[in-house]
Amino acid sequence: MKEIISIITLPVLAGLLLFFVPEKFRTFKGLVALLVSIITGYLTIVIYSSDNQMLRLDQLSAGSGLSVFGFDLLRDAGRYIAFNNDSLSKLIVLSVSLFTFLVLMYSIVYIKAGRVKNYYPYFLITLGCAYGAVLSDNLLLFLAFWGVLGITLYKLIHGYDEESSATAKKTLILIGASDSIMIIGIAIIWKITGSLSMGGISVPTTNALSVVAFLALLTGSFTKAGAFPFHTWVPDYAKSAPASSSAYLPASLDKLLGIYFLARITTGMFILNEWLTLLLLSIGVISIITAVMMALVQHNYKRLLGFHAVSQVGYMILGFGLGSMIGVAAGLFHMINNALYKSGLFLSAGCVEYRTGKEEIDDLGGLSKAMPFTFFASMVFAMSISGIPPFNGFASKWMIYQGIIDFGNGSGVANKLWVVWLGLAVLGSALTLASFIKLIGGIFLSRRKAEFERVREVPVMMWIPLVILSIFCIFFGVFATNFVVPKLFMPVSGAFQFTGFWNSSFVSLLVLISVILGIILYLAFNLKKFRTEDSFIGGEKIQDQTSYSTSEFYKTIGEFNLFSWIYRKAEERWFDIYDLSKKFVLWLSHQLSEAHTGVLPGYVIWVFAGLIIMLLIMI
Repeated sequence: MKEIISIITLPVLAGLLLFFVPEKFRTFKGLVALLVSIITGYLTIVIYSSDNQMLRLDQLSAGSGLSVFGFDLLRDAGRYIAFNNDSLSKLIVLSVSLFTFLVLMYSIVYIKAGRVKNYYPYFLITLGCAYGAVLSDNLLLFLAFWGVLGITLYKLIHGYDEESSATAKKTLILIGASDSIMIIGIAIIWKITGSLSMGGISVPTTNALSVVAFLALLTGSFTKAGAFPFHTWVPDYAKSAPASSSAYLPASLDKLLGIYFLARITTGMFILNEWLTLLLLSIGVISIITAVMMALVQHNYKRLLGFHAVSQVGYMILGFGLGSMIGVAAGLFHMINNALYKSGLFLSAGCVEYRTGKEEIDDLGGLSKAMPFTFFASMVFAMSISGIPPFNGFASKWMIYQGIIDFGNGSGVANKLWVVWLGLAVLGSALTLASFIKLIGGIFLSRRKAEFERVREVPVMMWIPLVILSIFCIFFGVFATNFVVPKLFMPVSGAFQFTGFWNSSFVSLLVLISVILGIILYLAFNLKKFRTEDSFIGGEKIQDQTSYSTSEFYKTIGEFNLFSWIYRKAEERWFDIYDLSKKFVLWLSHQLSEAHTGVLPGYVIWVFAGLIIMLLIMI
């Protein structure tokens, strides 16, 4: 199938050519990138409609006569350049196409400020390599595309000051380190199975070597997706990068790729033992709770969204940790849902930043009338991520809750703790709602400051993607059980029956009826006739100066005895794996530098000691 080769090579080649177009033609480059996304989007629809099959490069080039001096250049190429467009891969590439098109449409207006040099070339290279990673069957080919994505992630954040430059470096180092660990895992798989085909191996985790291989690949998946404890780059990236970059990478593309790889290693490449299942479920709930607790005390709305991008990954990990068909389907469903509302939230944040130039919740307020489309979309996204029916976030979370309850019927250690997994997952959803009351209230619903009286809605090219994403959030929630899950996710996970009586369309109808009744009662009893007055403060009209900001209510959370200590240590980077590793490396470097005394016999001893260690390792 030549469409697979086309969707990989076309964006990469177009991106390379756009490097030669001067930056002053930025709009032209954006339109070219948008055209490429439309073409590749059509090709992904063709691929999605086709039958599942394995494609090797030597089959594609059969009869081409590609040889030099009688040597076939494509000999054994199929062992390494092999693609697999099964149901899982087709679902991901279709999703990647959707988010690419919407973010590019948004970027044509938003990125005019030129915050990132060569934004569109790196964007297209990211697109092509994402397609390549998702469709690759060979682990080495997968790793090649995966590694390039780490570089483009680094390039799509502009180092305009010391903080953003440090964030870019941190992102590159964490992603690069996890890729190096993945190489170890791939090497162990080759040693165990003699194969590098993701679709052709199934390794039981019954010995230390296979467990190490699984954990090595899991590290790469968790770092890309932004799961605990490799998540610390995500909030920093969300704060420093342009909103379009955050919407495309940490919010959607990296989640899709990281969770896609998690699906591969947990449902096919490895057969998990009881303790690895316990590990996955534990990391899932830890990611949910710790990240949402950090989000509650944030004042920078982009950083707040970054922590929620981490928290939502926990639900996906829970789904795959369950190992059941409903768990896998729920994890995939929540992956797509998260990409929908999380990319929408970042784009909404970009709209607010675009019009006001502010990034702190305390500096904003009262923008609902000035930016109605952004406000409406943000409300839909906020209710979706909080798990409020009938939106899509509720549907996928409810499936996860059902999967956890079914999981409790097992006899393992993890099964017996099902109440813990369920309770923490529900608590995380409640805390998510609390933090988004803060976000929506602080930005759109509180008192409008005088400096924002002239603020207007963003250009149409920026709010159309928001509306489209919000419609998807509503559609995926209303038709979850009747259409979305059976058509999109059951082909991947396998068919299953929903536990109990639950129909998403019926639930949506009940919600609609309750809203209509509320409106009727509101109009019937003239509840709209009420008076508003400022607080009486000695007769002074200083309400604007003395008003209590929305975020102030959340300060009490950080003032609890235990929480205050944890938050203080978090600010000091005690729980940041990057900072801890950096401190250790610097300490080790200092210790080694102390050994450089300048005395020749000392250096000779070090040389011989190193040789002895190398010989022992080789033996």
